[in-house]
Amino acid sequence: MIKSITVTALCLGLATILITGTMAQAADLQTIKLPKPAITHGKPLMQTLSERKTSREFAAKDLDPQTLSNLLWAAFGINRPDSGRRTAPSALNHQEIDVFVALKSGIYRYDPKANSLIPDVAGDMRAMTGLQGYVKDAPLDLIYVADFAKMGNSQEAEKVFLSAADTGFIAENVYLYSASEGLATVVRANIDKKKLGEAMKLLPDQKITLAQCVGYPKAKESKDDSQKK
Repeated sequence: MIKSITVTALCLGLATILITGTMAQAADLQTIKLPKPAITHGKPLMQTLSERKTSREFAAKDLDPQTLSNLLWAAFGINRPDSGRRTAPSALNHQEIDVFVALKSGIYRYDPKANSLIPDVAGDMRAMTGLQGYVKDAPLDLIYVADFAKMGNSQEAEKVFLSAADTGFIAENVYLYSASEGLATVVRANIDKKKLGEAMKLLPDQKITLAQCVGYPKAKESKDDSQKK
C-alpha cells in the first residue's frame, strides 16, 4: 500500500513539474497587438483572381506587422463591427473556426475583436504544421481549428462538412490577399493532426481542419548566379 502511494505521488509530482514547465514556457510569450488593418489598397479583384496561385517556396524574411495584420483581417477579420460579422462566411454564423498563427517564437491564436495574437504555445513549431519539407521554411503557418462546441446540436457529420466549407472560405481569402500583395501561399491537408493537436493542447471539441503557409516568394536564381557557384 505504501509503495502504491509512493508511486502515485511520484507520478503526480512529475506531472506537476511537466505542466508547470509548459505553463512557464507559454508565459514567456507576450500578446502581440497588431496595427490597424489597412483596407483601402490592393489590386482590383479581377486582377487578383488572375494572379491567384499556389507557391511552395518561401523566402526566410518575416512578414512585417502591418502585412500580418492585413493578412489575418482578410482571412477572417471583422468587417462589420456593429454586428461582429466577418470577412468570410460561416454556416449559421457559428464562427467556429479559430485561426492560429505559427511563428518562430511560438503559436498564437488570432483574436479578431482585439486585433491581437494571443499566446498559445511557445517555441518554433512550424515544422509540425505539416508533413511536407517546405512548411518549416515559411515565415508563418496558419492552422485552422474548428471548435465543434460552437456549432450547437448539429450531427457530427454536419459539423465536419460545414466546418470544412468554412475553412475553405478563409483559406481562399488568404489566397486572394496573397495574390494582391505578391505573397506566396499554399493550403495543406497533409498534417499529423493528433500530434499537432496535442502540442497545441486542443480540447476534444477542437479539430484541426487545414493549415496554410504564407510568406514572401523565394527569389528565383538567375542563370548567371547559378554559374557563379
